[in-house]
Amino acid sequence: MSRYNEVKEQLLISPKVWLITGVAGFIGSNLLETLLLLNQKVIGLDNFATGHQYNFDEVESIVTQKQWGNFTFIEGDIRDFNTCEKSVLGVDYILHQAALGSVPRSITDPILTNSANITGFLNLLTAAKDANISSFTYAASSSTYGDHPALPKVEEHIGNPLSPYAVTKYVNELYADVFAKTYGFHATGLRYFNVFGKRQDPNGAYAAVIPKWTSTMINSDELFINGDGETSRDFCFIDNTVQMNILAATAPKEARGTIYNVALGDRTTLNDLFIAIKEALLGNEVNVKTEPTYRDFRAGDVRHSQADISKAQRELGYKPEFKISEGIAKAMPWYVKFLG
Repeated sequence: MSRYNEVKEQLLISPKVWLITGVAGFIGSNLLETLLLLNQKVIGLDNFATGHQYNFDEVESIVTQKQWGNFTFIEGDIRDFNTCEKSVLGVDYILHQAALGSVPRSITDPILTNSANITGFLNLLTAAKDANISSFTYAASSSTYGDHPALPKVEEHIGNPLSPYAVTKYVNELYADVFAKTYGFHATGLRYFNVFGKRQDPNGAYAAVIPKWTSTMINSDELFINGDGETSRDFCFIDNTVQMNILAATAPKEARGTIYNVALGDRTTLNDLFIAIKEALLGNEVNVKTEPTYRDFRAGDVRHSQADISKAQRELGYKPEFKISEGIAKAMPWYVKFLG
C-alpha cells in the first residue's frame, strides 16, 4: 500500500481539523473536496479575490450532506492579522494556498502581489506560530528557480528571480526558514510546477495556459503561443498536488520544515501541449478549428522547467498518479461542461 493510501486510511480512522486558505480557489477547492470526502473537519478562509462561490457549490454537490456540514467558511483576507488569528483556532493542520498568482499580474501590479503574498503569508505564519499549530504547509512556486539553467530543478539550487511574483514566493521560503531558526516553528513549502485540472478558472487576463487554451479552442478564438512553442513546462495534475499537500501535512517531524518540488518530473513543450488539448477535445466531441498564432516571448518567463521529484518520493512517499495526458483527459469533461 502506498503511503498516501495509508495516510488516507488513518485520517478516516482519526479525523483532524484543517485550515485551507484560498479555499474558494482552484487548488483550495480541490483540497476541500478531498478532505471532506475523508470525513475531515475543514475551516476555509477566502476573500474571493480569485476564488468563486460556484467552486463551493460544486464541492457541496459531490460530498454528502453530513460531510458538507464539516466545513466552516470564514470570508476574510489574510492581510488582516486578526482574521488569521481567528482562522487558526483549534486547527491541527494548515494548508496555505491563498496568494495572488501570475507572473504578468505581478509585473503589472507588484505592490498588490507583495501585499497578498508576503504580508498575508507573514500574518498567517505568525498566527500559526503563536497558536502552536502542529503542521503548516504552504504553496511555494517553481518560479523561485528563476534563471538557474540546470534541469531538472533540484530544491537546493535556485537562481535569481525573474519577476515580482517570484520574489514574493522566495521571500515566503526565507521567512519560513527564519521562523524555524528563530522560533523553532517549522513550515513546509511546496514548489508547484504548473498545476492544472478541474475548477481552474479559464477566464480573465491571467488564466493559466491549459484552461485558457481549452476555452479558446472551444470558442474557436485566436490562440497565441509565446515564442516558438518549444518552451517547456512540467505540468502537474491537481490530484498529484492534493496528494503532496496531504503527505506533507501529515509527514513525520523530521520530514517537515523543508522545501519539496510538486510536479510530474517530466516536461512538455507548448506545441505538444496544444496537440494534447486538441486531441482531448476531439475525444469529447468538440470540433476544434483553432490553430496557434506565434508571437514574442513573454517578459519574466523561463525557457524550460522540469522538476526533480526524488526528494518528495524519498522523504514523503510521493507517487504522482497522473501523467499530463491522463490529467488532461480526466479534466476535459469538466471544461467542456463548464464552458458549454
